[in-house]
Amino acid sequence: MKHETLEAILAARAERRPIVRLVWLESGEERLLTSAAELTTADPALAAAIESAFADDDGGLVETASGPVFVQPFNPPPRLAIVGAVHIAQSLAVLARDLGHAVTVIDPRRGFLTEARFPGVAISHAWPDEALESFGLDPRSAVVTLSHDSKLDDPALHTALRSNAYYIGALGSQRTQVKRRARLAEAGFDAATIARIHGPVGLDIGAGSPAEIALSIAAEIVACLRRKK
Repeated sequence: MKHETLEAILAARAERRPIVRLVWLESGEERLLTSAAELTTADPALAAAIESAFADDDGGLVETASGPVFVQPFNPPPRLAIVGAVHIAQSLAVLARDLGHAVTVIDPRRGFLTEARFPGVAISHAWPDEALESFGLDPRSAVVTLSHDSKLDDPALHTALRSNAYYIGALGSQRTQVKRRARLAEAGFDAATIARIHGPVGLDIGAGSPAEIALSIAAEIVACLRRKK
């Protein structure tokens, strides 16, 4: 790897920008891409490999008409911000961390959010919108609101909906979702933007316990990250 290539990759990683390295093995040519659309190619195998590198972190050797090309993704690790230090959040934080997400739990209620209840993950006692602003939502970030308290969940959703986070989920029944959508519409969000929210949150697996609900949420997060939902 060329020194300037390594420097560009490190800079992109520090700024949480996805980047993919291409190497034409026969010529030794290197190229860095910051999006799948950046390289126009008539080779369907290479185009598919680039798409997969950005979407699924998949890399490897691709045989093309012009010879073998090595595709190497350097995507920033996914992150999850959980709003509401409830029982579901305890299970979800562990699942998401084990799935490779950097997890931050946000709740200004210090009695709920303690290091003892959430070991091994970052915690923030800031108000949700302020915490998410500091968090710095990007296309590799997910947000889940679990507090079931509109005073906490709504500010978080306002910030999340103004971002390009890849996943936004909100706990609550269908009736709660209807009321939430009405509040968001009153706040100026259009229907297409509000529709970004996955609510009721999680895949429909018949979950009942907090751990099962957390599992359904984690599964939906992965499905969205991998562009399968």
